[in-house]
Amino acid sequence: MNPDPDYSAAYVVLRTEDGSEGYGLTFTIGRGNEVCRAAIDALAPLVIGDGIDDLGEFARRLTHDSQIRWLGPEKGVMHLAAAALINAAWDLTARAAGKPVWRLLADMEPEQIVDLVDWRYLSDALTRDEALALLHAARPGREQRIARLMADGYPAYTTSPGWLGYHDDKLVRLAKEAVADGYQQIKLKVGADLADDVRRMELARRTVGDDIRIAVDANQRWDVGTALEWMTALAPYRPWWIEEPTSPDDILGHAAIRRGLLPAGIKVATGEHVQNRIVFKQLLQAEAVDIVQIDACRVAGVNENIAILLLAAKFGKPVCPHAGGVGLCELVQHLSMFDYAAVSGRLDDRVIEFVDHLHEHFEDPAVIVNGAYRAPTAPGFSARIRPATLREFSYPDGPAWASEGDA
Repeated sequence: MNPDPDYSAAYVVLRTEDGSEGYGLTFTIGRGNEVCRAAIDALAPLVIGDGIDDLGEFARRLTHDSQIRWLGPEKGVMHLAAAALINAAWDLTARAAGKPVWRLLADMEPEQIVDLVDWRYLSDALTRDEALALLHAARPGREQRIARLMADGYPAYTTSPGWLGYHDDKLVRLAKEAVADGYQQIKLKVGADLADDVRRMELARRTVGDDIRIAVDANQRWDVGTALEWMTALAPYRPWWIEEPTSPDDILGHAAIRRGLLPAGIKVATGEHVQNRIVFKQLLQAEAVDIVQIDACRVAGVNENIAILLLAAKFGKPVCPHAGGVGLCELVQHLSMFDYAAVSGRLDDRVIEFVDHLHEHFEDPAVIVNGAYRAPTAPGFSARIRPATLREFSYPDGPAWASEGDA
């Protein structure tokens, strides 16, 4: 249940011969971050001295290498490392184009977008031609949707009131603040103690009223039977979705939970720990999820997330990204805005998670106004960490770590 997070990231800077730079990261919660760094170093020979003119080819180069694939394939720490490098390449490309990543993608022709995707293992669910047709069908109204994003932003929900361990007064105060700030959805963590969760859920519902959605997140705590028992107990308080009710690899388990919760009207959401587009494909084929939760750094960066957005559009499922970690809000907002502008063309039942911490460390931080992400306008992927933060917190030599050791 992540009781002691020490939010961290392996951070990448790509530098070109002309002095341009691109920035990327992959998120961790502390121990093991050095493993991500080592994996990035292992991929470096596939990047150094080569170009990134073709971002589809660049992504496939990092995920197709036969020796690196033996360590995966396309999963785990090597995929996290690939995400950092691929996201940095997108940041570099968008900076050169003078556009934020979401707008760079939205301005691409459908043929360019499908060429970014690795179509291996997907054709039994979605073919390249089907994806092309989806993208062409989304073209009408694209400029109006972009204008709406610029004016109103993209709907957000907040997890801030719902962390386990908060006393009741704090839960109530933060829930009231969330509603006052314009959020139409909040999220509570659950799974430690059933009686306590029922009490907290009743308190949250009483605080926010009937018109605000409350999602709950179990962070993979349960077996199938436990998930059904626990959510049945919470059902009177109308949870909107249960997130990660069981192992992220258990496709059939998610399907069983979804079937069991359909009569109660509780949706099943997962994705922040789903390791690649193939597992997302199978979750959709098995009718195991109602909500697709992409992560900007768990799979292999922008390219693989485009594949997942296209799969979700094919199966008619809303995408509500995970963003509960350092840099994730900054990155994933671009993917959702691209989805609305050029893929699904829809905002119904779609929200991006927002957690209000660590944004001060980024040069182009995510901004929330009236419960919505403002559309980024600065060129790039919003991934550049402030130099002062890097100096202070770089592990193990930054002054922050020395001070911690002295303490």
